[in-house]
Amino acid sequence: MPVVRLVLLVLLIACGVCFALFAFTGEARYKRIGLVTLKWTLIAAVAFFVALFLEREYG
Repeated sequence: MPVVRLVLLVLLIACGVCFALFAFTGEARYKRIGLVTLKWTLIAAVAFFVALFLEREYG
């Protein structure tokens, strides 16, 4: 569980760095990379919480 939390935190930090680079440079590729990273971070977080919920309900 701590590993998953650490991975999610690192992914969120990576999103923040990408958006900061976009803000400073104006290059659209950083925004695109940040949005893709954010999308997969949110998908991973939802999957993690669904697994926690199912473990609590049925485990």
